[in-house]
Amino acid sequence: MTKENLFSIAFYNTENLFDYKDDEHTLDSDYTPSGRKKWGHYRYQHKVNKIAKVISKIGTTDCMFPPVLVGLAEVETKQVALDIIHSEVLRYLNYDCVHYDSPDERGIDVALLYHKDFFELISSEAIPVQVFETNGVKDDTRDILYVKGNLYGELTHVFVNHWPSRRKGVDKTHLKRIALANILNYRIDQILADDPQAKIIIMGDFNDDPSSESIAKHLVSDRIHNPMEKLLTPKQGTLIHNGVWHLFDQILYSNAFKDSPSNQFKKADIYNEDFLTDWTGRNKGEPLRTYIGKFYRGGFSDHFPVYAIFKK
Repeated sequence: MTKENLFSIAFYNTENLFDYKDDEHTLDSDYTPSGRKKWGHYRYQHKVNKIAKVISKIGTTDCMFPPVLVGLAEVETKQVALDIIHSEVLRYLNYDCVHYDSPDERGIDVALLYHKDFFELISSEAIPVQVFETNGVKDDTRDILYVKGNLYGELTHVFVNHWPSRRKGVDKTHLKRIALANILNYRIDQILADDPQAKIIIMGDFNDDPSSESIAKHLVSDRIHNPMEKLLTPKQGTLIHNGVWHLFDQILYSNAFKDSPSNQFKKADIYNEDFLTDWTGRNKGEPLRTYIGKFYRGGFSDHFPVYAIFKK
């Protein structure tokens, strides 16, 4: 099968891709010139260019072009997403983006980049979510981004997610992620009720592994498949925490991508090339981050991207 017959879709958690302006409504003061991270124009633009470089390379071993769709997590504003696609390495490609400001207290959102030559945008919306702490306090987390469009001429539904983190412990937060899975399932039910052969892509940083309850029991079903289940091993994932690899970043798809002769799913993988990897000290083999603690490393992200290959 030739490169001309294949295309890719990707997802990337960019790790704290803030602009360097202080927003009085969010907790972003660390990422300002006078803040704790000393985050100014140079460091911001350096990171934007690095993220753009990664996007330009994902899937190109298999395909003629960079990804047709790229879901992003942890971008602060629409302008940040626009700065990525207007960077030197991507500006000559015909990308546009969809972004909505979310209630996240830090001001980091999800976005979708799409190549206008291959994806025709029809509509988009931010699906509000309501989840609560164990004490009943509302958690202001990210919306789910829903985008509908024609992917190589076929109607396709795309959901971009960044589910609540495990920061307060898995046991104290797993019900939030199950709640997000149920909200997402409700929308999937609506789409499949109207069209049982609907093409649906679900991507995101789920803050859970493929085997976690929220994914395995509340999202994957006989109509939604997770091709990333076998990618997580003791030596491989998309991020590492306390010496353990996790695969929080995943791309799932509906039956129609398996059964249809066009836009057919072929494979999924982690984009963990050497240039994205830290090869020094105790962080050897991990994603090369922008910061390690307070120390600026000038890297990419604490996550590796993921991608899926499809046949046109």
